[in-house]
Amino acid sequence: MRLIIRRGGFFLATLWAALTLNFFLPRLMPGSPADRIIAHLHGAVDQSTVRAIEQSLGIGNTQGIWQQYLTYLGHTATGNLGYSYSQGEPVSQVIAGALPWTLGLVGITTILAFALGTAIGAVAAWRRGSRFDSVMPPLFVFTTAIPFFWVGMVLILIFSVYLGWFPSSGNVGQLTVPSLSPGYLGDVLDHAILPSLTLLVTGIGGWVLTMRNNMVTTLTEDYVRMARAKGLSPTRVMVDYGARNAILPNLTGFAMSLGFVVSGAILVEYVFNYQGVGYYLLNAVGYDDYPLMQGLFLIITVAVLVAILLSDIATALLDPRTRTAG
Repeated sequence: MRLIIRRGGFFLATLWAALTLNFFLPRLMPGSPADRIIAHLHGAVDQSTVRAIEQSLGIGNTQGIWQQYLTYLGHTATGNLGYSYSQGEPVSQVIAGALPWTLGLVGITTILAFALGTAIGAVAAWRRGSRFDSVMPPLFVFTTAIPFFWVGMVLILIFSVYLGWFPSSGNVGQLTVPSLSPGYLGDVLDHAILPSLTLLVTGIGGWVLTMRNNMVTTLTEDYVRMARAKGLSPTRVMVDYGARNAILPNLTGFAMSLGFVVSGAILVEYVFNYQGVGYYLLNAVGYDDYPLMQGLFLIITVAVLVAILLSDIATALLDPRTRTAG
C-alpha cells in the first residue's frame, strides 16, 4: 500500500509539472503565438477573429498570468483543450478521431515486438553460443539501427510500387464507407500492414538484446543452478526460473513504450500518410497550432505516466522484493 501511495503521489506531482510546462512554454517563446497562427492564415482575418484566437490561447485579455493559468487548469480538467486552427475543429475531437488509429497500429505492433523480442532473446540466451544465438540477435539489432522512414520507403517501393500488393498511404481507401463489415475491416488491415511491418522490423531488436543480456545474467544465479540440480525439465527452468526473473527489468521500458504508443511513430505515420496522433502532431508543429500541440503533448504525458504507474504495480506483484523495499 505504501508503494502505491508513493507512486500515486509521484504521478500527480509529475502531471502537475507537465501541465504547468504545457501552459507556460508557448508564452515563453519569442513573439506572439497568435501572430504565427495568423501568418498561416495569410493575414486574411478581421479583428474579431484575432481576438477569438488570442482568447482561445489565453492571451490578449485583461486576466493576469496566474488567473490565465488557473483558467487553463480548469478547462483541462473538464476536457476543454481549445480549438485547432489547422484542422478546423476542437482539439478534443481531433484527438478522439486520431487516437484509435494510433492505438490500433502502434499499440498492437509494440506489444507484438515486445513479445517476439523477449522470446527470441530468452531462447538465444538459453542456447548461448549456438548458431541461433550467433545469427538472430545481431540481425535484429542491425534492423533496429535502420531509420524508420528508410524502412517504410523501401517497403512502399517493393510491395506497393513494384508488386502492388498493399496500398502505400492512408488509413482506408477514399471510397470506403466506415462500417463493421468485413470489407471495411479488411481495407483497414490492408492499409496497416506496411506501417506495422516497418515498426516491427525497427523495434524488435532492442527487446531481443536486452532480454538476452538479462537472461544470461539470470542463468548464473544460484536458484537456477538449484532448479537444474533438482532435475526439472529444461523448458521449465528456462521459463519459470530464467525468463520470469529476467523479464522484470524490461517491464518499465515496455511500460514507457506503451505510453509513447499514444504519440505514434511520427515518421512512420507521416511517411504512410497514416492519420494518427503522430501525424497530427507533426502537422500541428508545422502550422504553429498551439492548442493542438498542447493537447497532444498532454495526452502523451498522461499516457506515459499511467503506463509507468501500472508497470510499478505489476513489478510489485511479480517481485516480492519491491514490496519489501516499499
